[in-house]
Amino acid sequence: MPADARSSAGAAGIRGGRWFGRPQQAPGWLLGFVLHVLTGFLAVAAHYALMWLLLRAGLSAVPASSIGFLAGAASRFTLSYVKIFAPSKGVPVTLFRFVAALGLQLLGNMVLLAELLRFDLSVWNSQIAVTVLMTFLNYLVYRLWVFR
Repeated sequence: MPADARSSAGAAGIRGGRWFGRPQQAPGWLLGFVLHVLTGFLAVAAHYALMWLLLRAGLSAVPASSIGFLAGAASRFTLSYVKIFAPSKGVPVTLFRFVAALGLQLLGNMVLLAELLRFDLSVWNSQIAVTVLMTFLNYLVYRLWVFR
């Protein structure tokens, strides 16, 4: 993206400028969060589909979820870099930051899922709860560090 186009993205570093077909009226962080959630649905679909397949193949819940998580991460990076944020650094720096954040997210996913499973909650209810909690934390990390 050219420098002049990046500066027009606003201080929030969010791509776009239109809000549901009208000139942007929502704060940049809100638009960015909505786009983050929408692309998150795609990442979660990849995560859960692969997790489901691995569970059906006999893998236990935490490793199956961890592998599915990595599949979702690949789609998340691509969409976040290209469509949501306007990173000031190139792909190598941003990808390094994303992988570092991803490691922390993977650890968070594993720990939270394992803890919820200790309370005898179902695998899927636990994973959904973890996903919701991680959504807010992930957005802050992406906006403030990874894709800034």
